[in-house]
Amino acid sequence: MDVIGFLEEFGVEAERRGFRREVLCETPAGPVVIWDRPGQGPCLTAGMHGDEPAGPQAALALLKEGYLDTRAWTLCPAINPTGLAAGTRENGEGLDLNRDYLALRSAEVRSHAAWLSAHPCPTLLVSLHEDWETSGFYFYEINLGADLPDRAASILAAVEAELPLEPGDSIDGHEIRSKAWVYHVPEADLPESWPEAIYLAKMGCPLSFTFETPSALAMERRVAGHMAAVKAAVKAAEEMA
Repeated sequence: MDVIGFLEEFGVEAERRGFRREVLCETPAGPVVIWDRPGQGPCLTAGMHGDEPAGPQAALALLKEGYLDTRAWTLCPAINPTGLAAGTRENGEGLDLNRDYLALRSAEVRSHAAWLSAHPCPTLLVSLHEDWETSGFYFYEINLGADLPDRAASILAAVEAELPLEPGDSIDGHEIRSKAWVYHVPEADLPESWPEAIYLAKMGCPLSFTFETPSALAMERRVAGHMAAVKAAVKAAEEMA
């Protein structure tokens, strides 16, 4: 992935739409950048794993179409520049960033966690990922509030218009709540290896969705699936709050 080109394109569009830019840290492949507006609102992250480029592209597409204009979004569209440039899951130091939100070994996560700690807790996290081992879309929900199965069902219905849903009875070792939906407790699978969603749950973020599109499908379909999931999640979170 051309990370510098992506960051420049995203930056031009974000500045045009009134987002503020803050560089969290520098990497050999480019900076980790946060874009936000004043206020408390939802958070979107992408590019956590460098072999999952559909998330950053979906974030850019949502920005370009104006969907992100109306809320106090916090955007981190390419949190792993070295991994994205190399096409590797890990960063340039061989670290899986989405297992580093407790140990804070990487500069990327350390600076991201510090930024999050210094700002109002997001009202919602949507984190865009891909899975090379599945044939359909699925997602993890971490929820500190009311159990609302209809919210999950509305997300899956929206995505199913773009992508097949993962058919398995378990996903990555997790039991499913229903087809393509893992209702995850707010604790890490490995106590010393916190993902971003666990870190934010510990901060008090009331709801998070980690969306996973199947990497084997065409890029445009994965991007469309992510976009549909984000829109449905935000709508459902607001309507069913």
